[in-house]
Amino acid sequence: MSKSKKKSNKKSGKKKSQSGAHTPAPTPFQPCQIYLLTPPHIHDVNAFAQELDAVLNAAPIACLQIRLKDTPEQEIVDISGVLIPICHAHGTMVLINDDPKIAAQTGADGVHLGQSDMDIKLAKEVLSPDAVIGVTCHNSRELAFKACSDGADYVAFGACFEGTTKPDAELADLEIFTWWHEAIEIPCVAIGGVSPDNAQAVIAAGADFIALSSGVWDHADGPVEAVTRLHALCAQHSPLLP
Repeated sequence: MSKSKKKSNKKSGKKKSQSGAHTPAPTPFQPCQIYLLTPPHIHDVNAFAQELDAVLNAAPIACLQIRLKDTPEQEIVDISGVLIPICHAHGTMVLINDDPKIAAQTGADGVHLGQSDMDIKLAKEVLSPDAVIGVTCHNSRELAFKACSDGADYVAFGACFEGTTKPDAELADLEIFTWWHEAIEIPCVAIGGVSPDNAQAVIAAGADFIALSSGVWDHADGPVEAVTRLHALCAQHSPLLP
């Protein structure tokens, strides 16, 4: 993911995804975008595939991160083989959580790395040259700057709110999104505890992407209603720089 430098004439370094479309590239004139993560477990991939297709039809989704926990590698590969074509048919890029080798094997568009995962430079050796690499940076500007210098395409700050996926996660200050949005070239993702009920705050703070899992898939009114509401919030509350 890349975007043009705020308040400069520098050209954007857009990349192309495996689907052939340009990867999402927020600009000062483009609102915050939706970034989904799968549930941590998918027991019925065909049923989830139908639900995913309905969600992608309901609102523009920039990215799906396949994040499966306590799941054998081959099962992740098999599930990815079902979900990736659906996403690419809708122009949605796909990232694999933690494992660049699975990302390369499945034809995903890139990988999301945690602080304890493979080093960015090593991941680049495994992935294709145009692969997207995102990095978790918690609430740390220092980690975010390091990720940038190592070649990350986006940084993720969070958790933004208390949530069910990582209930003990340290919370990030929303001010970090405003600072990053105004000063730094590559996009930032708000992750952790985000839902349609609280997303307005992180959107208004300047997050380029809002990342959600249970906030969509477990929403009381269903995932389609959740992304429909989120899309409207992004359009209404994103800060647009002059």
